[in-house]
Amino acid sequence: MSFTMFVTWVLVGVLAGVLAGLAMKRGGYGLKKDIIFGLVGAIGLSWIFRAVGLFPQAGIVAMAFVAAVGAVIPIVAQRKFWPTEGAGEEKADKWWRWGLGAAVVAVVVWMTLGPVPQPAATAAVIEERTYAVTPASVKVQAGIVTGEVTAMKVAERVEKGSDRIVSPAKLTATLTLKNTSANQTVRLLDGKLLYIDAQGQPIKLEDGRTEPTLKFASYGSERLDPGQEATQTVDVEFPAEALKAKRLKEIRLAFAYIPSPFREETVNFAVSIGAGK
Repeated sequence: MSFTMFVTWVLVGVLAGVLAGLAMKRGGYGLKKDIIFGLVGAIGLSWIFRAVGLFPQAGIVAMAFVAAVGAVIPIVAQRKFWPTEGAGEEKADKWWRWGLGAAVVAVVVWMTLGPVPQPAATAAVIEERTYAVTPASVKVQAGIVTGEVTAMKVAERVEKGSDRIVSPAKLTATLTLKNTSANQTVRLLDGKLLYIDAQGQPIKLEDGRTEPTLKFASYGSERLDPGQEATQTVDVEFPAEALKAKRLKEIRLAFAYIPSPFREETVNFAVSIGAGK
């Protein structure tokens, strides 16, 4: 049962109680009792109809008619079987009947002809659109530093149906670097990615987007001793222009590091172990 349906029952019951004193001026117990009889009859009969499944698909007009019949039954029964001996209502009660009746009619007219509430806007469905990068993994080498870029892919978030870009494209990957020197340590500084087109020119990002750079300090330590390797997640901006077919030729990774001599010394010192206690 909808809230609108219940309000309809209440309004029909109140209106029936108001009209009872105007149509049947003698035998009533006053405006308040007439409204109570109307409400009990309207809500009671309507609820019974819905509970037993009569006219389950009935609309609001049909149920309003049922409520009206239900409201009239107890009012007529009271007038016929338990009438009061009073001569009629006071003038003030008549004014209340007319005023309340007019108010109920105004509410009904507003509900019928008033503005129809618009359905709440449905939240847009956002989905991730991914673009495969071929090859997805490549080996890299720069001097004594070697490594591999793996799991490369480009993804953007779009609104389903309209294809409106919600989050611009980004390149994600995993970068692993290793110091292959036997006698030098490496301090990684920073890196930068460039997207190169078929003419060998960098493809620029749109205005307001951050240049794709790497901060090696995010390793926790940017120092790599001989044979040591470290892994970092790459999550950088990707130009929309590079998504066009045959527009992107290569990705260039430029990074800087400072090598320095690495010495490992061995020191022996004599010790002895005393007896256990």
